[in-house]
Amino acid sequence: MGPKEYLIAGVDEVGKGCLFGPVFAGAVILSKENEIKLLSHGLKDSKKLNERQRHNLVPLIKKNSIAWAIGQASAREIDCVGIREATEKAMLRALAKFPSTPDLILVDGILPIRLWPGEQKTQVRGESHFASIAAASVLAKETRDELIKRLARKYSIYGLAKNKGYGTEMHRRNLIKGGSTKLHRKSFISRVKID
Repeated sequence: MGPKEYLIAGVDEVGKGCLFGPVFAGAVILSKENEIKLLSHGLKDSKKLNERQRHNLVPLIKKNSIAWAIGQASAREIDCVGIREATEKAMLRALAKFPSTPDLILVDGILPIRLWPGEQKTQVRGESHFASIAAASVLAKETRDELIKRLARKYSIYGLAKNKGYGTEMHRRNLIKGGSTKLHRKSFISRVKID
């Protein structure tokens, strides 16, 4: 048996600033070969990809990763513990799904995961620096967007299919007019104003 592989997981969240729905986190472990392959297929910062490009990358990421996982924290949890802790919970839930614990995690942004017992490195604009963070971001964004699109049929007045839960003018206006749902983040919408 050869030496144990050193596992590095990229972690990223999506939906942190939304008024509606859960915050999601993705975690992805890639080999060097997989990184090169995914980058050659157009993997980059999910904000620089359109919906179709992200959608097409999802099966490629899942097929070409050592491991991948998604975690989430609900709107209620966000209201109870605050957005930072809820985001960390989503990230930890994703990481907990891996068959073995990564040796190092790469976290997008400046805030470390406070309850992570192992080694970690934070990276501003991590999606542009590490393919595993970019892949985690694409998976988290696509999974969250799919959920919000399904919920948009039930809660049609907020324009969720378009705004994905972010506080657009239409979303804010209809919140004030029609009130909130149980999936809205009460701690966020208390500050909603119409310009």
